[in-house]
Amino acid sequence: MVIAVQNVTANTAMVLWPTIPSCVDSFYSIMYQSNFNTMMSGYSREHFQRQERIPGSRTFYIVENLTPLTTYILCVTCQSANPTSDQCKIFHTLAQDPSSVNSKKKDLALGIWLTSSIILFIIACILLYGCLHIWWRKRQERARAQNVESNDMDKRQAWVKDENPEENYEKPSLLPVNEDKREEANTDGSHVASTIKDPLTAEETNSLTRNEEIAIQPVEGN
Repeated sequence: MVIAVQNVTANTAMVLWPTIPSCVDSFYSIMYQSNFNTMMSGYSREHFQRQERIPGSRTFYIVENLTPLTTYILCVTCQSANPTSDQCKIFHTLAQDPSSVNSKKKDLALGIWLTSSIILFIIACILLYGCLHIWWRKRQERARAQNVESNDMDKRQAWVKDENPEENYEKPSLLPVNEDKREEANTDGSHVASTIKDPLTAEETNSLTRNEEIAIQPVEGN
C-alpha cells in the first residue's frame, strides 16, 4: 500500500491512502512521530507517540498540531497492525509563516484583552453592588433615626399636655348681661335708679328691687 502526504505546511499535512477491502467495515490506524529513527526502533507500533483511528469509509486524514521545520514519519495500517516500510512515509514540515505568527499573536492578545475586560467588568459590578448596598443601609439608618426622633417629639408633646391639663379645656364664656334701664316714677315725682338684670341672679335682683321700692315709698300721715 503506497501512501501520499500532500499540502504540507508548518503545522498540518494531509495524508492519502488506497482503499483496503479488509478495512472497509473496520478502521484504519494512522501513526506518526517526529524525528523517528527506523534503524534503532524499527516500525513497531508501540514506538509511535501519536495514533489515530479513522473510519474504514475514509481514505484521507489531515494531521494537525505539527511542529515547524521538523521531520516526521507517518504510517497507515488496517486496524492496529504493525506497519511495514511501504505503509510509511517521511515528510518535512515547513517554516512558520510570519503572517500566521502575527495572526496567532493577535488572536492571543485579543483573547487576553477579552479575558481582562470580562474580569474588570465583574470587579466593577461587585464594587458597584457594594457601594449601592452601603448607601441603601445608610439611608435606612437615617430614616430609622428620623422616625425615632419624630416619635420622641410626639411623646414629649403628649407629656407636656398631660402636665398642663387646664390648657386642654376652654374657659366658659360669660353670658351676656342685658342692661335694661328703667325709670319708675314714684308718687312724689322722684325717679328710681336703674337696675341691671343678670340672667344668672334674676331672683336676687327682683327681691332687692322690691325691698328698695318699699323703702322709697313715703310714710303716710306726715
